[in-house]
Amino acid sequence: MTTLASPLVVKVGGSLFDRVAPLLDIFREVGRPVLIVPGGGKFADLVRRLAVSDTAGHWMATAGMEQFGWYISSHGVPAATEIALPAGVTVLLPYCALREADPLPHSWEVTSDTIAAWVAKELSIDLLLLKSVDGIHRHRRLISRVEDPALTCEEVDPLFIPFVFEHGIRARVINGRHADRVRGALREEAVTGTLVDPRF
Repeated sequence: MTTLASPLVVKVGGSLFDRVAPLLDIFREVGRPVLIVPGGGKFADLVRRLAVSDTAGHWMATAGMEQFGWYISSHGVPAATEIALPAGVTVLLPYCALREADPLPHSWEVTSDTIAAWVAKELSIDLLLLKSVDGIHRHRRLISRVEDPALTCEEVDPLFIPFVFEHGIRARVINGRHADRVRGALREEAVTGTLVDPRF
């Protein structure tokens, strides 16, 4: 059983730009150590519209994550450039760590979803993906659990589910616009969303 003392990687999707302050309040309230991995959001969307190579696009979008990370940090959250277990609520500025390790393909099949999963793998801790969707859908129905590593869906990037299964990462995908769900997920309670847990 995971305790609230157990650190957690939390990816805050770029679509939740307007929810940063309320989410940080919830993280502090619950008191669980959280390492935030910022999404790319509007910054990455701009890169998608540019005619650049896959490698240039990969690093430009990662730099976009860093910009969102600085925005999160501006709300009084310490920023870290190295991947390490958090003591409290911390936001990762991922560019330098990713440039040094360069662990993932340079492709739009990789977004901040899989980058967050890689961070969770490096720290051997669980992952919570906060997005503006209720979870992962199959045939337009929300599924509570992903059991097929080959599942394709629109809610996460194409590499995310195979990566999570390959590396045995426990991940949950929930809607970050519902404060009660975020609070419950941080406390390991059952909430509306999708669990991806290849270990069981």
